Amino acid sequence: MATVTELTTYPVKGCAGVPLTEAAITPAGLAHDRSFMVVSDRGVFKTQRRDPKLATIRPRVASDGGLLTLGAPGFEDLDLLVDVTGERRPVDLFGTAYRGIDQGDAAAQWLTEVLGRPSRLVRVPPEHDRNTSGSTPGTAGYADSSAVLVTTRSSLDLLNHRLVTRGAAPVPMNRFRANIVIDGWDDPHAEDRARRLTIGTAGLAYAKLAIRCAVTMVEQETGAKAGPEPLRTLADYRRAARGGVAFGVRYAVLRPGRAAVGETVQVTEWGPSEL
Repeated sequence: MATVTELTTYPVKGCAGVPLTEAAITPAGLAHDRSFMVVSDRGVFKTQRRDPKLATIRPRVASDGGLLTLGAPGFEDLDLLVDVTGERRPVDLFGTAYRGIDQGDAAAQWLTEVLGRPSRLVRVPPEHDRNTSGSTPGTAGYADSSAVLVTTRSSLDLLNHRLVTRGAAPVPMNRFRANIVIDGWDDPHAEDRARRLTIGTAGLAYAKLAIRCAVTMVEQETGAKAGPEPLRTLADYRRAARGGVAFGVRYAVLRPGRAAVGETVQVTEWGPSEL
């Protein structure tokens, strides 16, 4: 029997996640997931690929989304009343133009001090209407791709066995920044074949394999780059047919609802792996 063992939302793209015991799953994913994004003064999104210190920023967002608190080691916490009505500004996410509501100079100054480079904070506007790609189209906030990223313990166990065998240290699940972690499937990467999932009252549908990048080589607790693992080992056995190395699966939300840690994961449709 497969069950949910972790639920995590990432209110600010690229920053630390917030572990949850239960969560609302909206059409754009877990509530508040990637609702905010750190950008350069030109509006280009920031990522741990170039700014690994993002990992050390620990956001907390009120359940109604009205208050965002930013914290980081060595810095005083910053409380922000979230602006959802302000002027929209253009932002760039992987070369695609979107809009964001700037969250003000106090947030910009705080982020600039933490990251050491000019930075600003934007929020997804209420009218944000983004279409995501994959086998099942959907929507998302500022996530890289589809709304929900799912991984499994058996997949991580296999990776860590291979890492230890080659003399490397095992890695924690947070390197993969998943929204939902599932345990109970004996076969590693069974998530590759799960086409329809029901978790709690929410329904998810397969969109695409999650192609991994250099963010997996950043220690999420410290923001230190620790490469070349786990990408080097994943490349030995997880090369995707369309390029890159895969770990985990991205899903679109078919039916919004609620999910909780400990709930059973029901698969209503299986299919072949696209690896």
